[in-house]
Amino acid sequence: MTSLRVHLTLTYLVVILVGIGVAAPLAWLAVERLYLDTQKANLLAQAQLVAASLPLSEDFPIETGEPYSQLANVVPGIHTRLIEAEGAVVIDLPAAPALAQAAVAPLPALAQNVAGLVSPEELLGRPEIAQALAGQPATAIRRVEVAGGRQVLYAAAPVKAADGRVARLVYLATPLPDTSLAALPGTTRWQLAGVLIGAVLLATGVGWWLARRISGPLHELGQAAAAVAAGDLSRTAPEETSISDLSRLARAFNGMTHNLRQADHLKAAFIADVSHELRTPLTALKGTIETLQDGAVDDLSARDRFLASLAAETERLIRLVNDLLVLTRADAGTLRLQPQPLDLARLAYRRVEHWTALASQWQVCLRVVEPAGPLTVFVCADADRLAQALDNLLDNAIRHSPPGSEVTVTVAPEANQLCCAVTDSGPGIPGEHLPFIFERFYRADPARSRSLGNSGLGLAIARALILAHNGRIAAHSIEGQGTTVTFWLPAASNCL
Repeated sequence: MTSLRVHLTLTYLVVILVGIGVAAPLAWLAVERLYLDTQKANLLAQAQLVAASLPLSEDFPIETGEPYSQLANVVPGIHTRLIEAEGAVVIDLPAAPALAQAAVAPLPALAQNVAGLVSPEELLGRPEIAQALAGQPATAIRRVEVAGGRQVLYAAAPVKAADGRVARLVYLATPLPDTSLAALPGTTRWQLAGVLIGAVLLATGVGWWLARRISGPLHELGQAAAAVAAGDLSRTAPEETSISDLSRLARAFNGMTHNLRQADHLKAAFIADVSHELRTPLTALKGTIETLQDGAVDDLSARDRFLASLAAETERLIRLVNDLLVLTRADAGTLRLQPQPLDLARLAYRRVEHWTALASQWQVCLRVVEPAGPLTVFVCADADRLAQALDNLLDNAIRHSPPGSEVTVTVAPEANQLCCAVTDSGPGIPGEHLPFIFERFYRADPARSRSLGNSGLGLAIARALILAHNGRIAAHSIEGQGTTVTFWLPAASNCL
């Protein structure tokens, strides 16, 4: 298996070579076309210049005795013929005067056919001459055998009489150089080969450099991922790279490892808290059982006290296990709910009535507050689970309220939701602890919470149950003035 760097380098090199292989012939053809177009324009301009210099009268005498002058052509070696519209040679500028009287005349070599002679029919059949006879100057390129198989450029320009008809034609021909690669000089071919090799080497070097810039951070990211897989959650990937996609990938990886570290820390803290919560009642159970085994079982007054302690600790264990089971099922999404239309105000009244006895022991008054007018908005919820969430909030509020204070439960509609708030007059929660009170086993005051019999799971369970009902929950607290925990549930427009 080859590395990513080699793959990227080879891919970049192949792309460059394919690009050169496509672009070079196209560039060559474009230059050749530009050269031919320029040659056509020049030769046609010369033909039109010669045609314009001739008199328009058809009675113009043919001066056969004057030799052909190179000054009539810009490019030396161009053969010039003046041909009648019927195809007969009227003036042969570079040839002898006698050729003008021949019905079938030998043209200059570049205009000849293989036999060396051109008949009037063949001459008039040439496309450029036919177009010139129609009054339009034209050019054509043909390969001529008698010229060594080279390409020859032809230009035909009409000479019009006074009445506008074509009276004569000016016909020019010039050889074109061989534009194939083989026709280039050896030095030029070696130079082109050197440029191609240099381009390949440059493409290889640039491809290797780019591949290294890409594969380097990926290699470090792979090493960090391997370390994390091996259990080292402290490894991070470099985020400062010149490639934004790799930077985002590194930031996402580092965010993942950060969350894994937090999860690992929370797991360790959760295990420690569960162990501590289980150890306390188990230690009490073990001590009570040992005391009974040592003879306290025969003491009836002591036995009843010890059995009551066993029952209380057992109940505490059952409650803790049930709370953990609720949280576990909520995390796994397997918490079974039986939603139905529920009057939240009536549920609040029932739970307040249930907790009135405990509140009396703490000298706390419970009260439900409803908005003015009848409250007709229902929520779609599991009555037992929602009662459990409300019980946890009430229990927490009662235990943290000072004697003689009041705990209120306020139920009110809010937009398309129903809001329920539990407010106490306790010492409040410090601001640095407020964001964490819904976490498991979190206690703003651990010593006081444990003395109140609080396991630290009540608010976490309330949040899990509210979230399971597609609601939300939040807390607001001011130190010395109390705490309000509020949750919102969607109104039950329909409930299946």
